[in-house]
Amino acid sequence: MDTTVLTIRQIAKNSDGIITTKQIEKAGVSRIFIKSFLEDGFLVKESQGVYSLSDMLVDEYKLIQMRSEKIIFSYGTALYLLGMSDRVPHIIDVTVPQGYNVSRIKKDYLSARFHYVKKEIWGLGIMNIKSPMGAEVRVYDKERCICDLIRDKHEMDMQLYTQAIKEYFKFDNNARKLLKYGKQFGIEEKIRTYMEVLG
Repeated sequence: MDTTVLTIRQIAKNSDGIITTKQIEKAGVSRIFIKSFLEDGFLVKESQGVYSLSDMLVDEYKLIQMRSEKIIFSYGTALYLLGMSDRVPHIIDVTVPQGYNVSRIKKDYLSARFHYVKKEIWGLGIMNIKSPMGAEVRVYDKERCICDLIRDKHEMDMQLYTQAIKEYFKFDNNARKLLKYGKQFGIEEKIRTYMEVLG
Protein backbone atom coordinates (compact mmCIF):
# COMPACT_ATOMS: atom_id res chain seq x y z
CA MET A 1 0.00 0.00 0.00
CA ASP A 2 2.78 2.46 0.95
CA THR A 3 4.58 2.04 -2.38
CA THR A 4 1.24 2.56 -4.16
CA VAL A 5 0.71 5.82 -2.24
CA LEU A 6 4.23 6.96 -3.14
CA THR A 7 3.67 6.06 -6.79
CA ILE A 8 0.44 8.07 -6.94
CA ARG A 9 2.07 11.01 -5.15
CA GLN A 10 4.88 10.95 -7.72
CA ILE A 11 2.39 10.92 -10.62
CA ALA A 12 0.61 13.93 -9.08
CA LYS A 13 3.89 15.77 -8.55
CA ASN A 14 4.83 15.27 -12.21
CA SER A 15 1.47 16.30 -13.64
CA ASP A 16 0.46 19.48 -11.83
CA GLY A 17 -1.37 17.68 -9.03
CA ILE A 18 -3.74 15.84 -11.34
CA ILE A 19 -3.89 12.06 -11.76
CA THR A 20 -5.81 10.08 -14.36
CA THR A 21 -6.94 6.44 -14.31
CA LYS A 22 -4.75 5.93 -17.39
CA GLN A 23 -1.64 7.20 -15.52
CA ILE A 24 -2.41 5.01 -12.51
CA GLU A 25 -2.74 1.88 -14.65
CA LYS A 26 0.37 2.76 -16.67
CA ALA A 27 2.32 2.90 -13.41
CA GLY A 28 1.24 -0.68 -12.72
CA VAL A 29 -1.25 0.19 -9.98
CA SER A 30 -4.58 -1.65 -10.00
CA ARG A 31 -7.82 0.32 -10.46
CA ILE A 32 -9.09 -1.35 -7.27
CA PHE A 33 -6.93 1.04 -5.22
CA ILE A 34 -8.73 4.08 -6.66
CA LYS A 35 -12.01 3.18 -4.94
CA SER A 36 -10.38 2.66 -1.53
CA PHE A 37 -8.29 5.84 -1.90
CA LEU A 38 -11.47 7.79 -2.65
CA GLU A 39 -13.23 6.25 0.36
CA ASP A 40 -10.42 7.07 2.79
CA GLY A 41 -10.06 10.62 1.45
CA PHE A 42 -6.58 10.27 -0.03
CA LEU A 43 -7.93 10.97 -3.54
CA VAL A 44 -10.62 13.39 -4.70
CA LYS A 45 -12.60 12.71 -7.87
CA GLU A 46 -12.50 15.77 -10.13
CA SER A 47 -14.33 14.28 -13.12
CA GLN A 48 -14.67 10.93 -14.90
CA GLY A 49 -11.25 9.23 -14.68
CA VAL A 50 -9.54 12.36 -13.26
CA TYR A 51 -8.42 12.68 -9.63
CA SER A 52 -6.35 14.89 -7.37
CA LEU A 53 -4.67 14.42 -3.98
CA SER A 54 -6.81 15.75 -1.15
CA ASP A 55 -3.83 17.50 0.43
CA MET A 56 -2.61 19.19 -2.75
CA LEU A 57 -3.81 22.38 -4.46
CA VAL A 58 -5.14 21.69 -7.93
CA ASP A 59 -4.59 23.93 -10.94
CA GLU A 60 -8.13 24.81 -12.11
CA TYR A 61 -6.90 25.89 -15.53
CA LYS A 62 -5.14 22.60 -16.16
CA LEU A 63 -8.13 20.68 -14.82
CA ILE A 64 -10.59 22.32 -17.22
CA GLN A 65 -8.28 22.03 -20.19
CA MET A 66 -7.65 18.34 -19.58
CA ARG A 67 -11.29 17.70 -20.41
CA SER A 68 -10.76 18.43 -24.09
CA GLU A 69 -8.01 19.51 -26.47
CA LYS A 70 -10.64 21.75 -28.10
CA ILE A 71 -10.81 24.03 -25.04
CA ILE A 72 -8.78 27.22 -25.46
CA PHE A 73 -8.68 29.95 -22.80
CA SER A 74 -9.99 33.19 -24.26
CA TYR A 75 -11.41 36.65 -23.53
CA GLY A 76 -10.91 37.84 -19.91
CA THR A 77 -9.24 34.58 -18.86
CA ALA A 78 -6.69 34.75 -21.67
CA LEU A 79 -6.06 38.45 -20.93
CA TYR A 80 -5.29 37.53 -17.32
CA LEU A 81 -3.01 34.61 -18.27
CA LEU A 82 -1.18 36.82 -20.80
CA GLY A 83 -0.65 39.57 -18.20
CA MET A 84 -2.96 42.01 -20.03
CA SER A 85 -5.40 42.18 -17.13
CA ASP A 86 -4.78 42.19 -13.39
CA ARG A 87 -8.29 40.93 -12.70
CA VAL A 88 -8.34 37.29 -11.56
CA PRO A 89 -11.22 35.74 -13.51
CA HIS A 90 -14.16 34.39 -11.48
CA ILE A 91 -15.73 33.13 -14.68
CA ILE A 92 -13.36 31.07 -16.83
CA ASP A 93 -13.79 31.99 -20.51
CA VAL A 94 -13.03 29.24 -22.99
CA THR A 95 -13.60 28.95 -26.73
CA VAL A 96 -14.51 25.77 -28.63
CA PRO A 97 -15.47 25.12 -32.26
CA GLN A 98 -19.14 25.52 -33.20
CA GLY A 99 -21.09 22.29 -32.86
CA TYR A 100 -18.66 20.80 -30.33
CA ASN A 101 -20.54 19.07 -27.51
CA VAL A 102 -19.50 20.42 -24.10
CA SER A 103 -22.63 19.52 -22.11
CA ARG A 104 -20.79 17.16 -19.74
CA ILE A 105 -17.96 19.64 -19.18
CA LYS A 106 -20.47 22.44 -18.52
CA LYS A 107 -22.12 20.30 -15.86
CA ASP A 108 -18.79 19.78 -14.05
CA TYR A 109 -17.55 23.37 -14.37
CA LEU A 110 -20.28 25.84 -13.54
CA SER A 111 -17.74 28.67 -13.47
CA ALA A 112 -16.80 28.12 -17.14
CA ARG A 113 -18.34 30.26 -19.88
CA PHE A 114 -18.21 28.72 -23.34
CA HIS A 115 -17.81 30.73 -26.54
CA TYR A 116 -18.41 29.06 -29.91
CA VAL A 117 -16.66 30.07 -33.13
CA LYS A 118 -16.47 28.75 -36.67
CA LYS A 119 -13.98 25.93 -37.06
CA GLU A 120 -11.96 28.03 -39.55
CA ILE A 121 -11.08 30.63 -36.92
CA TRP A 122 -11.07 28.42 -33.82
CA GLY A 123 -7.40 27.49 -34.32
CA LEU A 124 -6.20 31.03 -35.03
CA GLY A 125 -3.62 32.31 -32.54
CA ILE A 126 -3.36 29.33 -30.18
CA MET A 127 -0.23 29.36 -28.02
CA ASN A 128 1.04 27.61 -24.87
CA ILE A 129 1.63 29.52 -21.67
CA LYS A 130 2.23 28.76 -17.99
CA SER A 131 -0.73 29.13 -15.64
CA PRO A 132 -0.19 30.98 -12.32
CA MET A 133 0.51 27.56 -10.71
CA GLY A 134 3.00 26.61 -13.44
CA ALA A 135 0.98 24.18 -15.58
CA GLU A 136 1.20 24.48 -19.34
CA VAL A 137 -2.14 25.56 -20.83
CA ARG A 138 -3.40 26.74 -24.23
CA VAL A 139 -4.59 30.32 -24.72
CA TYR A 140 -5.20 32.66 -27.61
CA ASP A 141 -2.34 35.09 -28.23
CA LYS A 142 -2.65 38.85 -27.69
CA GLU A 143 -3.66 39.62 -31.26
CA ARG A 144 -6.42 37.03 -31.23
CA CYS A 145 -7.67 38.39 -27.88
CA ILE A 146 -7.79 41.93 -29.28
CA CYS A 147 -9.77 40.71 -32.31
CA ASP A 148 -12.22 38.90 -30.01
CA LEU A 149 -12.63 42.05 -27.89
CA ILE A 150 -13.24 44.32 -30.88
CA ARG A 151 -15.62 41.89 -32.55
CA ASP A 152 -17.67 41.29 -29.38
CA LYS A 153 -17.33 44.76 -27.84
CA HIS A 154 -21.05 44.97 -26.95
CA GLU A 155 -20.74 41.85 -24.75
CA MET A 156 -17.55 42.89 -22.96
CA ASP A 157 -16.98 44.37 -19.52
CA MET A 158 -15.98 47.91 -20.52
CA GLN A 159 -13.27 48.32 -17.90
CA LEU A 160 -11.57 45.11 -18.99
CA TYR A 161 -12.01 46.05 -22.65
CA THR A 162 -10.57 49.56 -22.27
CA GLN A 163 -7.56 48.44 -20.24
CA ALA A 164 -6.60 45.69 -22.69
CA ILE A 165 -7.12 47.78 -25.85
CA LYS A 166 -5.21 50.81 -24.53
CA GLU A 167 -2.35 48.70 -23.23
CA TYR A 168 -2.06 46.66 -26.41
CA PHE A 169 -1.99 49.59 -28.83
CA LYS A 170 0.27 51.71 -26.61
CA PHE A 171 2.97 49.20 -25.75
CA ASP A 172 2.82 45.79 -27.24
CA ASN A 173 1.37 45.51 -30.70
CA ASN A 174 2.17 43.42 -33.74
CA ALA A 175 0.31 45.33 -36.46
CA ARG A 176 0.92 42.80 -39.22
CA LYS A 177 -0.38 39.86 -37.23
CA LEU A 178 -3.33 41.86 -35.90
CA LEU A 179 -4.40 42.94 -39.40
CA LYS A 180 -3.97 39.39 -40.71
CA TYR A 181 -6.28 38.08 -37.97
CA GLY A 182 -8.63 41.04 -38.46
CA LYS A 183 -9.05 40.11 -42.10
CA GLN A 184 -10.15 36.58 -41.15
CA PHE A 185 -12.58 38.00 -38.60
CA GLY A 186 -13.94 40.55 -41.07
CA ILE A 187 -12.97 43.49 -38.81
CA GLU A 188 -9.87 44.78 -40.63
CA GLU A 189 -11.28 48.30 -41.07
CA LYS A 190 -12.22 48.57 -37.40
CA ILE A 191 -8.67 47.55 -36.46
CA ARG A 192 -7.17 50.18 -38.79
CA THR A 193 -9.33 52.81 -37.05
CA TYR A 194 -8.07 51.71 -33.63
CA MET A 195 -4.50 51.83 -34.91
CA GLU A 196 -4.93 55.40 -36.15
CA VAL A 197 -6.62 56.62 -32.96
CA LEU A 198 -4.54 54.78 -30.38
CA GLY A 199 -1.27 53.98 -32.17
